[in-house]
Amino acid sequence: MLILRDAHAGLTRFDEFRKSLCIAPTILTRRLSALTEDGLLEKRRYSERPPRDEYVLTEAGQDFLPVLFAIGAWGRKHRGGGDVTRFFDAETGTEIDPVTIDRATGSPIGTRPIRVAAPA
Repeated sequence: MLILRDAHAGLTRFDEFRKSLCIAPTILTRRLSALTEDGLLEKRRYSERPPRDEYVLTEAGQDFLPVLFAIGAWGRKHRGGGDVTRFFDAETGTEIDPVTIDRATGSPIGTRPIRVAAPA
């Protein structure tokens, strides 16, 4: 999730992710490969000599942003004891306070009874 957070912030290159996340190159390579295989990132060549690739968000990766916001809001509310990533609107500078809404009813998720249905 932190790689996807950084990708949404504009990072695309291996060294940028490594510097931001402070993780071993082997671990980062595995995680970038997994996100690429899962269709959240796409690997694109930006230099032939030497061969260098960048990682850009796919549509699925872009669609993950609201999930990151929701998880971040939960963390700030229930696990706010340490450094927690915060999201700000780039134009207004205000902190984003995400709310997950049911499109059909307009109600915030969690305010109405739900029924869980197993796959058919």
